[in-house]
Amino acid sequence: MPLNLPDGLPAIDLLLKENIFVMNETQAAHQDIRPLKIIILNLMPLKIATETDLLRLLSNSPIQIEIDFLQIEGHLSKNTSLDHLNTFYHTFSEIKDNKYDGMIITGAPVEHLPFEEVDYWDNICAIFDWTKNHVTSTMFICWAAQAGLHHFYGIEKYPLKKKIFGIFDHFHSEAKLPIFRGFDDMFRAPHSRHTEILAKDIAKVPGIELISHSKQAGVHMVMGNSGKQLFITGHPEYSRGTLNREYKRDIEKGLPIDLPLNYYKDNDPSKEPILSWRSHANLLVLNWLNYYVYQETPYDLHDIK
Repeated sequence: MPLNLPDGLPAIDLLLKENIFVMNETQAAHQDIRPLKIIILNLMPLKIATETDLLRLLSNSPIQIEIDFLQIEGHLSKNTSLDHLNTFYHTFSEIKDNKYDGMIITGAPVEHLPFEEVDYWDNICAIFDWTKNHVTSTMFICWAAQAGLHHFYGIEKYPLKKKIFGIFDHFHSEAKLPIFRGFDDMFRAPHSRHTEILAKDIAKVPGIELISHSKQAGVHMVMGNSGKQLFITGHPEYSRGTLNREYKRDIEKGLPIDLPLNYYKDNDPSKEPILSWRSHANLLVLNWLNYYVYQETPYDLHDIK
């Protein structure tokens, strides 16, 4: 699938080395079709790595996709150059009048804070509210999933005694639900978080439905507003080495961290991690793009309500 990416984006060279088909803006201009417009609010500290991970998943659709990146206005990133942000990222004030077929909002390293104490909470809430009338379907990942459920539905998060960290088995609620088209009965996904939301809280709220869970990791996926919102507490976008980098980072900092579960071959961190979730991650994003974005969005984006 052709991803239409800004000329010069670092992810282009990385994805081409993996034989993933991408095209820059110049090539895309010669294709006489309307691409899907997807905007990514990237809250992760290592933004280039997250860009590449998400674009890898988005590359599996036969539909051309045009990508915009969004940053929080006034929030300085410590791990990504200002030049990269100025070149490839928009601020909310620049795009707030636009409409998009789909949106992805990533996790953020702020889960230790109460939502209202996050320094950009008001900005996030404004963007959350904007999605209701400007985006056909929004995918919220990890902290963004917890934050979105709290903002829209009053769902609380709870601190864990020990970090949920590793690759976990999951089950879905209904195989015929379009988001799970082609899924096995059991599938794997990465988690890396210090907080959780509870199934019993979700069950009390009309308009949302728990559609995937893990016996060890708990709530995994919640659907809201008939698919206009998809909340995912795990990290389907993670590449093979992401948990490895997180584990070694915490070891170097002297933080208490267990070996990520079901990850290293022979449970040995000196060996290469086993990639056991990519096929379902690809299918998840493909189904979201097909059934909840492409088949629901109007041809004229101005008609999104």
